[in-house]
Amino acid sequence: MLRHIPFLKAVLLYTITAFGGPQGHLGMMLKTFVNKRRYITEEELIEYNSFCQLLPGASSTQLITLIGYKRGGVVLAVFTLLIWIFPACALMGFLSFILTYFPDKSLTGSLFKFIQPMAIGFLAYAAVKAFTLSVKNIITQIIMLIAMCFTYLLFKTPWVFPVLIVAGGIATNFSSKRIPMQVLIKPRQVRWTNIWLFVMIFIVAGVLSETARKQDWPNRKAYNLFENFYRFGSFVFGGGDVLLPMMLDQYVARPNSPAAMEKNPNAIRLKKTDLLTGYGMVRAIPGPVFSVASFAGGMALEKQGYSMQLLGCVLGSIAIFLPSALLVLFFFPVWQYLKKYVVVYRALEGINAVVVGVMWAATLYLLNGIHLDHIDIISMMSVTIIVCTFLLLRYTKTPAPVIVLGCLLLGWIF
Repeated sequence: MLRHIPFLKAVLLYTITAFGGPQGHLGMMLKTFVNKRRYITEEELIEYNSFCQLLPGASSTQLITLIGYKRGGVVLAVFTLLIWIFPACALMGFLSFILTYFPDKSLTGSLFKFIQPMAIGFLAYAAVKAFTLSVKNIITQIIMLIAMCFTYLLFKTPWVFPVLIVAGGIATNFSSKRIPMQVLIKPRQVRWTNIWLFVMIFIVAGVLSETARKQDWPNRKAYNLFENFYRFGSFVFGGGDVLLPMMLDQYVARPNSPAAMEKNPNAIRLKKTDLLTGYGMVRAIPGPVFSVASFAGGMALEKQGYSMQLLGCVLGSIAIFLPSALLVLFFFPVWQYLKKYVVVYRALEGINAVVVGVMWAATLYLLNGIHLDHIDIISMMSVTIIVCTFLLLRYTKTPAPVIVLGCLLLGWIF
């Protein structure tokens, strides 16, 4: 490992300067690992990035893990992953303690009051950006619109996300005109350890979570929390901007429905304002957007004491990133073999269109929280901040932390 210390230093430097979310991470990787230090070629980086887009989970995390794997195998990949996620997860976990420690000062209602509309602006920008990249023909436009409508109307229904993803992947496989058949290549030997570990953790986490819920274990929320975030990390296509609507569905919409209040009164519940605060603040720090799971995990267990809150931060961080690491380290060795399955590429076209529809639906869902039924200075400023955030991201090179600091300053003033 000693010979890899310069590489790990480069990873640390990249980690503490990687602002801007997934949209900016690839460019910074190109500058840090290709142009400056030549740890990887530009062609390899682009290929690895395309490969990571095929997988669910945190794509930026998978990409940096893959660079470490290419440099020094599994051990270096694990060290690379830990260096990449630790600073952001620590900061977001600390934020959950700040909101818990100062409840009477109403941070979410004063200093952070404009972070929430700013987060909607970020999500709208991400939806537009994803639309330009993923929705390029009639079939993907139709898939996007259907996904948006179904997601918006059935936001409280747990099965809407996986069903739409599967349906979108199937729909784009009916035509071979856009993506023709590829030449078959010789298959490579598959090592199944990581995928079996991934599946076993998924099953065990699900069984323990459901058992804890039915038998009402004292610390049942910790089991539920790990299962929730492991499931998110296993099925989220599209990065942190898609993770937000899934958390809103899991912790805000569903638990507060009349049926859930009766059947599962002890379910994990989070305030929508808290989730939006975390989603907004994660844009102000370097590192992966998925680190918002550390914040959400802490807020989920805050009422059970500081030790359980810390456990929630740790569980959220581990559960959200573990599937990404296991999947990328399993599938990469057989990447060339998987290329022969053109169905993967065709399915990805539909999946990406569904993701864009989900992002638009989440944007509309969150806009309902801006009370426009009575016009006052706060609601007018909230709408203005949503629009300004979108325009700054879309048409200028203003760094995300600058936008966040500006919204914090406005909250402090008003």
